[in-house]
Amino acid sequence: MGLRRTFRRIHSAGRRYHQARMIARALKSRRHPILAHIIPTRRCNLSCAYCNEYDKVSSPVPTAEMLRRIDLLAALGTEIITFSGGEPLLHPDLDKLIRRIRGHKRIATLITNGYLLSPERIRQLNRAGLEHLQISIDNVDPDETSKKSLKVLDKKLEWLAEYADFDININSVVGAGVKHPEDALAITRRALELGFETTVGTIHDHKGQLLPLPDADRAVYDQIQKERDPGFWAFAYEHIFQKNLAAGHPNDWQCRAGSRYLYICEDGLVHYCSQQRGYPAIPLEKYSAEDLDREYSTKKPCAPYCTVSCVHRVAMIDMFRDDPRTALTRFFPPAEPGAPPRMPVVVKILSSLFLPPQDGRPQSAFGRTMAGAVKRVLGIR
Repeated sequence: MGLRRTFRRIHSAGRRYHQARMIARALKSRRHPILAHIIPTRRCNLSCAYCNEYDKVSSPVPTAEMLRRIDLLAALGTEIITFSGGEPLLHPDLDKLIRRIRGHKRIATLITNGYLLSPERIRQLNRAGLEHLQISIDNVDPDETSKKSLKVLDKKLEWLAEYADFDININSVVGAGVKHPEDALAITRRALELGFETTVGTIHDHKGQLLPLPDADRAVYDQIQKERDPGFWAFAYEHIFQKNLAAGHPNDWQCRAGSRYLYICEDGLVHYCSQQRGYPAIPLEKYSAEDLDREYSTKKPCAPYCTVSCVHRVAMIDMFRDDPRTALTRFFPPAEPGAPPRMPVVVKILSSLFLPPQDGRPQSAFGRTMAGAVKRVLGIR
């Protein structure tokens, strides 16, 4: 298993390059989607009581239609295409769909409940070119609300640690309605033990709106934050959105759903997100640059108490694009008033290369040369 972790880290260098290029293109232009969630089937093999995103009867979207929708998303310039559901592993040609995304040189990711994973299925996903997989685990032991439990899925996680070439994130949840908030900490520790990335979210209602954390849940949440080692975006997300959500406070931000983030349902309609299906509900083949421009600035009344983290993270790129210095201060707040932002070394270097000096002086010749070299490496003109 240790050798596989090392191999995955080596493999991840290429994925980090893809991600860096994606962010660079997103910073250069706002006129294309960054992330799209697409539904290959609404059917799911589980029946979690809180979920409003599945049924038990739907057939998979025909493969030819799914390939057409992937091509349409690529034509819009979409950087990341994620399969969700329902349970996307129920689609018989999922590997073919992943290959189509990679053929467009886009990032292919998958959100799954993990039940259908096996060593051979994981190897098939490797061969298809999957770059990232996420599993949300709700509890340690299954109950009447959710069967997505660590007890049931632990063997699947061991197989992922042993066989997967792609990145893996394990998400846990805390919040009102969770019977045993300490389960989230156990799930996080197990994921870290296996070498996976981890995230923790606050539970939302059936419309994706905030339910504030009770005291016991907040204590667990704080302990998780102490034990995990969040990357760049996870660290920034904690300071921009998650702290307010955990405290039950609204967030002041511009939602870019319908523009930088798209949700394509099984019927091929574009919606804001999984929790706001029905708007704008335009067929993907008719979705245009004008639609992207309109929704970029459309105010969404659900935004202040939204808990849909993937939409938040997409918006963070445009926060940086619109006002980089203010965004960096928000992403990496100082330890105390008046102190400099607590930026990672890499962020400091890139900021010095690409942001104009604060004192108004021209950028140095060395800085211009280095910035040009980085742009060439990322394929940005």
